[in-house]
Amino acid sequence: MSASLGIDAGGSQTRWALVGPDQSVLAEGSVAGFSALQMGGEAGRRKVSDILKSLADQALGWGAVSGVHAGVTGFGGLQERSGQVLHALLARHFKLPGDAVVLSNDIELACLAAFEPGTGYLVYAGTGSIAGFIDARGEFHRAGGRGGVLDDGGSGYWITVEALRKIWRAEDERPGCSADSPMAVSLFKAMGGSDWSYSRKLIYGASRGQIGQLAIAVAAAADSDPQARDILQRAGHELARLGAAMVARFGVRPIVLAGRVPQLHPLIEQSMRERLPPECDLRLVNLQSHIAAACLALKKV
Repeated sequence: MSASLGIDAGGSQTRWALVGPDQSVLAEGSVAGFSALQMGGEAGRRKVSDILKSLADQALGWGAVSGVHAGVTGFGGLQERSGQVLHALLARHFKLPGDAVVLSNDIELACLAAFEPGTGYLVYAGTGSIAGFIDARGEFHRAGGRGGVLDDGGSGYWITVEALRKIWRAEDERPGCSADSPMAVSLFKAMGGSDWSYSRKLIYGASRGQIGQLAIAVAAAADSDPQARDILQRAGHELARLGAAMVARFGVRPIVLAGRVPQLHPLIEQSMRERLPPECDLRLVNLQSHIAAACLALKKV
């Protein structure tokens, strides 16, 4: 029996699911994260191809795949060369004709997993952060999601960078003070060392997903370190700004908060709720976008 495959690719993890004709989940799993932005260079394309091969080895072990729907971070449309190359890679690895492969942005996919078009807003915080809304006509609208250089306020990447900025500014003024900071101790342990060389290697050599994952270490110190608590509270405020932007543009609708960052510590959801307009209905949801993608692929078959 053939199955439909759904893929949800983010900066730190790629989840996949196979569903049968009755939409029952036959199998699911995960591989390394990737972005459509990696398709711009040969090294990036090779890395994405290797990840997709690993995913295909897992998924095709359950049988033939009849169609694929993939939501990929950084995907800007098939009019872009990077999107065309990624589409071709998916078709090749899963042994499918091009019209059996559908590509979308991961946030558009998450919006469809959270709400019927026109009914609510998604605020998503993982490696990056963004708010999305698909209106009743099927048009996608966004706030934020512009990458770590410009913004991504409240994301895992943002939390890690904010923490390291505070730690190293304090070290400039009082060398050695990081030994008394639970946040610094937690982060340095996760990075493998407290010397500046470890932080430099991370910030300037690691992927955004790898940097974002270290937000876990910041959250782990939040109950004992006021600076870590402040960063998580401000992360919630940043996410509230995204939700409030959607409300200002399109009116009051329910808001779903999703992604790995809100699960790091209750402070993030709490501080976001405090900054939203009081009439807003906010829910924290663990979205299963990979399963939603597989069901979308099934509808196309």
